Amino acid sequence: MTGTRTPGETPSEDRATDPAQERLRRWRLVLGGGAADGTGRTLSGQDAAMDGALAALYGKGDSRPQSGRDRSAGLGASAPSVARWLGDIRTYFPSSVVQVMQRDAIDRLGLATLLLEPEMLEAVEADVHLVGTLLSLHRAMPETTKETARTVVRKVVEDLEKRLATRTRTTLTGALDRSARVSRPRHHDIDWNRTIAANLKHYLPEHRTVVPERLIGYGHASRSVKKEVVLCVDQSGSMAASVVYASVFGAVLASMRSIDTRLVVFDTTVVDLTDRLDDPVDVLFGTRLGGGTDINRALAYCQSLITRPAETVVVLISDLYEGGIRDEMLKRVGAMKASGVGFVTLLALSDEGAPAYDGQHAAALAALGTPAFACTPDLFPEVMAAAIEKRPLPIPDAG
Repeated sequence: MTGTRTPGETPSEDRATDPAQERLRRWRLVLGGGAADGTGRTLSGQDAAMDGALAALYGKGDSRPQSGRDRSAGLGASAPSVARWLGDIRTYFPSSVVQVMQRDAIDRLGLATLLLEPEMLEAVEADVHLVGTLLSLHRAMPETTKETARTVVRKVVEDLEKRLATRTRTTLTGALDRSARVSRPRHHDIDWNRTIAANLKHYLPEHRTVVPERLIGYGHASRSVKKEVVLCVDQSGSMAASVVYASVFGAVLASMRSIDTRLVVFDTTVVDLTDRLDDPVDVLFGTRLGGGTDINRALAYCQSLITRPAETVVVLISDLYEGGIRDEMLKRVGAMKASGVGFVTLLALSDEGAPAYDGQHAAALAALGTPAFACTPDLFPEVMAAAIEKRPLPIPDAG
């Protein structure tokens, strides 16, 4: 059987029958060529083009790669050359790799300012990290770029909502129903697990059954507000991805009738963005990434919002590097918990794992009964459901 392939690319059947050559090819692409790589492999065709795209980002020096043998190039500061490179990497690599390479290009080559040009924004592969970069730059953006930036951010936000919204609403609706248990349920509303547990003392061994004297059922969350949630989000520069996810989740929670949601972001100042929750893109462009941190001031504001402590969950999302008054911050957390508030501390709300964080503050919060941990977006609905039901949080294994 015959087929077409890019000139210079090794046929797939040859790779399958000669794994040693395929290993050499892969190592050559990883190591970048030159005498030190030890492979003795020369690249051509698509492999050489892939190597050139990698060289432009990860190579050294200013010369151009020659025949795939020398990884020593750079993108320079030219917007057209960067745009071409962005097109190349989208041709040769999968989307997940493209996003990593874009992130590295912004960090390693100082290309952030080029994102202020509309044609550059149209060429990039949009993801959460790119949104964080745009948010940090948006106050410096020219008017000609702002609308394009909003379009890029909206695409990412809409993709996140599609991924997260349905599961979040389903999980939290179930938690709200279970937290509103009733004592005279209809048959289809009986919570059999809790009913059996509550009536074990009425077990009749001769009949091998439990005679329930008290039925426990699921209540159905009515249209009135049952729970209040306050999301308190650190907008310092290291928390960019968390700010993006928190804005999306805030909008999803705000769309649920049975949850009254507030979104508060802070650095050394505190901004209440609740009135923008119908559009998470507006929320994101209302943030100001970077600056210092005053968790105590933010929690003081959140504490002032609480009118029904036993029905309120406060979620602090922060790396806990406190620039305010540490002891006052801890006292506020203790006071809120003593009043019946459910308090959750997340070191990050992202797919990246735990960031650098203040271990002493995390330990002090754990001593108050509110352990701090990093949370992925996929786990967040379960964390909120547990907080609403006042059961132990599903803290991921640190190992």
